Amino acid sequence: MSDVSDHVLRNRETWDSWATEFEEAGQRAWGLTEPSWGLWNVPESEARLFPDDVAGLATIELGCGTGYVSAWLARRGAAAVGIDNSSAQLRTARRFQREFDTTFPLVHGDAERLPFPDGSFDFAVSEYGASIWADPYRWIPEAARVLRPGGRLSFLVNGTILMLCVETDESVPASTTMLRDYFGMHRFEWPVDVSVEFHLGYGDMIRLLRANGFEIEDLVEIQAPEGATTRFGYVTQEWAHRWPSEEVWKVRKRA
Repeated sequence: MSDVSDHVLRNRETWDSWATEFEEAGQRAWGLTEPSWGLWNVPESEARLFPDDVAGLATIELGCGTGYVSAWLARRGAAAVGIDNSSAQLRTARRFQREFDTTFPLVHGDAERLPFPDGSFDFAVSEYGASIWADPYRWIPEAARVLRPGGRLSFLVNGTILMLCVETDESVPASTTMLRDYFGMHRFEWPVDVSVEFHLGYGDMIRLLRANGFEIEDLVEIQAPEGATTRFGYVTQEWAHRWPSEEVWKVRKRA
């Protein structure tokens, strides 16, 4: 365990303690016929995190939580695998596999040290998993390593602007003024728990992706739909209708 980063252990502790809070939302997501994403439940037909056809693709979900994204992929014919840092989250995922009669491998581990050979997968995805809870300078090189040439990576994260405006108390909605510096964005720690998040500015993210052999195909800045609601208190629909509260990055590994 000596080579495991401190934030990996801290986030494991945090997500083990939070696991029960996400059971209801996870069960609801498992039951969806069309995927919907993020804070505002934007449908897959708009967000388009998945390739057009995933049938037959080997896929890896980086930070799978309760496993619903991998379940969506498996039902579409993918050979899906999920990995998560929290054993408690994976227990929930296994229960839902039995409940919804959809099985695929679930691996306990962290996305900064993936236990898979080079070139194992065609598609990698992360919705608020490794994409914010693992260090991008570690998980993105690992995602590149396990993807085959031409493989795709899609990940959903908090919007960069939001992270500059969000309050330290997550029950308080984001400010309309910037509260922290843009330059030097990387590791975010909060006074209310031991968890550690990671968020990069646009230039740093672009350079990191390109340095690891990725070509950027799209950056979708999510606008909250009119009348949309969220169970999270750190952003309002009004705020997220004016500025992007979420971003979807879509990249392809150079052949």
